[in-house]
Parts: sequence; structure tokens; C-alpha cells
Amino acid sequence: MSKRIFAAIAAIVWLIGTANAQIPDNDFIFAEINSTASQYYYPNLMMRYEAGDALTDNEYHFLYYGYAFQPQYKPLDANPGMDRVQAIIARLAIDTPSVADIDELIAAGTEAMERDPFSPKLLNIMAYAYGTSGDNVREKQYFDRLNGILRCIERSGSGIKEKEPMHIIMFSHGLDLIASKDWNYLKGRIISRTVEFVPFERPHDKVKGYYFDYSRVYWNKPDNYTFKRERTWQFNNLKPREYKTLRKRDY
Repeated sequence: MSKRIFAAIAAIVWLIGTANAQIPDNDFIFAEINSTASQYYYPNLMMRYEAGDALTDNEYHFLYYGYAFQPQYKPLDANPGMDRVQAIIARLAIDTPSVADIDELIAAGTEAMERDPFSPKLLNIMAYAYGTSGDNVREKQYFDRLNGILRCIERSGSGIKEKEPMHIIMFSHGLDLIASKDWNYLKGRIISRTVEFVPFERPHDKVKGYYFDYSRVYWNKPDNYTFKRERTWQFNNLKPREYKTLRKRDY
């Protein structure tokens, strides 16, 4: 039996086994994103993502988790662009922003996304910025990316059990997902070497919090590195004007 047939069978088995949850299989993802014959070949996926093409949920799965294998994936490095974004948001008049502030926000957001291209926070901010500037095409593109990434994370596990965590490639992505539901969360607790539990301020549908697998964040962690993460993000009222699903939140 040829290697191509074996690969096809493996793909079918993977899809059947993940009908309810797309638990990332690192070996399979690595093989697919590095095969020029694969529909999930990473350079092509990233090119389509950056061009604003519509992607399937499977394509988002390989794109998001495949990023952990890319040389530019450095989740523990500082992100100066994000610092600029936060500073602009802090002074921005959300309902009546100036053209200069929106232009600066788009520039800072573009820079920040070079380090974190799948940040729900940044995707939401960019959708807001382009919508406010009157560019409804890019507004929708960023809003679609936002929802694609949120779906991808939610499809990776139920999140309600330690053995069924949602998988994230940045700590902030888990918090962004909770914030996107307009839910408040409390300080997270490290449960194991790979899983963190983030409790909700109050239960939702009897669920007290979500478990997140953060193992990819520490794949290339320097031995002397101490991680400090921000916990202040909320989705606020940065809502795309025509594609609103998120409600107002305060920082």
C-alpha cells in the first residue's frame, strides 16, 4: 500500500475520531502542514488567511495549531505592537474616535499581529478599527477571522474537564475566549504541567470554569524564563458596526 493511501486513511480516521472535538494531533498536524501535496500546507494556508480568504474549520485547525511549529512562534517574547495598541485603546474615544487615532490603531494592530496573528483580542480590535474607518470589507474579514479562531479553540475540547481541555497557543487566547462570551473570570490556577483552570466569576450553565491546555507555550521556554501575563483584557465595546455579537465590557 502506498504512502499516499496510508496518509489518506490516516486523514479519514482523524476526521471520524474528531467528529465532536478536534483535539490537536501534533504529529499529524506537523506532517500535513509540511507536505507540499497537502491542502493544509502551511505557507498556502497563511497566505490565504492574510489575504482574507474564507477558510473552513479544518483549515483554521491546521492554521492555528500549525503556527506552534513555525519559527516566528515565540509566545514568551514581548510584543511592542500590543503595548502600543493598549496605550491607544486607553485614550481612545470609542464612539467618536479621531481619524488619526484609528489610523494609529490600525498601524499598531498590524505590527502586533506579526507576533500574534491569531489573537482574538487583536482581531476584534482590527475589525472595530476598519469598521470605524468605513472599510467594511476588511471589517468583515477580521470579524470572520475572529470567529474562526474562537470556533477552532472551542472545537479542540469541551473545556469543562481537566482531561478535555481546550488547546491554546497563547495564554491570552483562553482569556479572550471567555471574555468574548461576556463572562467575567477570576485568577487562573495551574492544575498540571500542561493544563490551567480559569474559574468564572459565577457559574454558567453549572460550569464553574474552563480548562486550557497551554503546553505549546512552553515548548521552547528558556530555562531561566519567568512568565508574567496580563489579565486585564476584556472585549470592551470594540464591536464591528455591522457584525455585532459582542456586548459592552469595561477594562
